[in-house]
Amino acid sequence: MIQNKLILHLFLELAHLCAQERSHRERLRDLAILERLDGNRGKSSSSLAVKKFCRTISMKEIQASDLRPLAVLEDTLNYLMKLLDSPDHSFLVLHDFIFDRTRSIRQDLSMQNINDGQVICMYEKIVKFHVTSHHKLRRCEGDITTLSSIHHLNLEQLTKCLASLYSLYDMNRTSDSFFDNEAEFRSLYVLLHLDSHSHSAGESLSLWFSHLSSFIISSKEMSFARRVLRFYRIGNFWRFFHTVASEATNLQICIIEPYIIEVRAHAVACINSSGYKLHPYPLTSLSKILMMKESDLETFCNACGLETSEDDMGNKVLPTKQTGFSHPKGGFQCYSFVWFELLEKDANV
Repeated sequence: MIQNKLILHLFLELAHLCAQERSHRERLRDLAILERLDGNRGKSSSSLAVKKFCRTISMKEIQASDLRPLAVLEDTLNYLMKLLDSPDHSFLVLHDFIFDRTRSIRQDLSMQNINDGQVICMYEKIVKFHVTSHHKLRRCEGDITTLSSIHHLNLEQLTKCLASLYSLYDMNRTSDSFFDNEAEFRSLYVLLHLDSHSHSAGESLSLWFSHLSSFIISSKEMSFARRVLRFYRIGNFWRFFHTVASEATNLQICIIEPYIIEVRAHAVACINSSGYKLHPYPLTSLSKILMMKESDLETFCNACGLETSEDDMGNKVLPTKQTGFSHPKGGFQCYSFVWFELLEKDANV
């Protein structure tokens, strides 16, 4: 009975604190679009306003009533994740809001040193948000410099969230048990480092692998990631695309996407340099290997500085031994990948 009263008192204090922050931000007109009541920049409500991330907060200044209990944090995270399906706002607007508010959730969890199994589930959801954003931000329209900055910050937080999630797995492990999604989430670290010159934060892959258990190493998710890593680095584009298309999970393909254009450029360069000059390469065949539409492939070849033509039957071909090949420059421009079309169709069902 006494414990229930304490919990109720804590929730009342929290509600009062949230009301104070909301009132303060209303006066400053510091409300995100998703927090505004009827679009009013200076008016919100308890069901719309979500605690912001604060860079300057410290444990010396914080009080117990300033921090949200785990149950409140879980409800808040679930609310934020549901916002991703909102048709009323662009993804950039949704990402900006959820990006900040999930950092605030992580901040509250860290300050309270909460690290149980429930927190693992929460971190997995936050990682999924950043991974999905890794894919969707590349399809947003806008200033390239701004989008590049947003994408960089998202990748930075993704890396930090993964590091925290891995620590949570280790802290909550009992004997030789493993968590249901652990192998897939561990594989994301490998996929973020496909390029040996990757700037992703963290220790080297060789050292990182040495810390993994044999169970994780032999899992289908990690086996997939290791094979994709090998095919990418040795330049085996056929095996790379075949393996990705047949085995990648939604999360894995979102991480792999930025490397696809690199592999495609390498494939076009190899075919151009190794083909017979009197035997142009059919774009129909090449489009199947690179898993892209033939019309997109023609545009891609042109972006690589190569010309295409038609054979006697009117079929598009790539004349080989051309000397004008160069790496395509397109910033965030993405050429469709058959796998993504299937993924997006599934998401809309």
